[in-house]
Amino acid sequence: MEAQFIERYHSHQPSDHQCSSSLVKHIKAPVDIVWSLVRRFDQPQKYKPFISRCTVKGDLTIGSVREVNVKSGLPATTSTERLELLDDEEHILGIRIVGGDHRLKNYSSVVTVHPETIDGRPGTLVIESFMVDVPEGNTQEETCYFVKALINCNLKSLADVSERMAMQGDVLPISVNWSSSNQIET
Repeated sequence: MEAQFIERYHSHQPSDHQCSSSLVKHIKAPVDIVWSLVRRFDQPQKYKPFISRCTVKGDLTIGSVREVNVKSGLPATTSTERLELLDDEEHILGIRIVGGDHRLKNYSSVVTVHPETIDGRPGTLVIESFMVDVPEGNTQEETCYFVKALINCNLKSLADVSERMAMQGDVLPISVNWSSSNQIET
């Protein structure tokens, strides 16, 4: 099934100066718990360990923009990201980085969440793919290695948080009322 999902949702067409990859994570938690975390464009810090703060401008529809503050230790402090795709029925989230003080130019990613059975229990298959320009002075291999390391860390944290929520019986609310500017801090 992984290959079919990757072909359907994660087919990027990188140019010579870009790199692209897909990463897969199997999570021992039901899809509704995992999706309740992934779909929250306004609260990536709920599971992404490198994000300290997120401010959203807009009403959480396609085109909404978030300003993300990155924790120290990474070669960046801010990232500006636009919501490109949010499909609650198919469990698809797409974002594009549109600014920030980092070297990830023309970065876009797609995350899909799929139900599966793990050890006879409800589980979730998460696939995240990306495409990004290779910065001057870097190789495609170096750029992909860096991005994949960040995504793998985020996916491991997503699994940890989701599995803890599943053990506690928690699910984040899917629908939220929005004003024109929301600020969320951890």
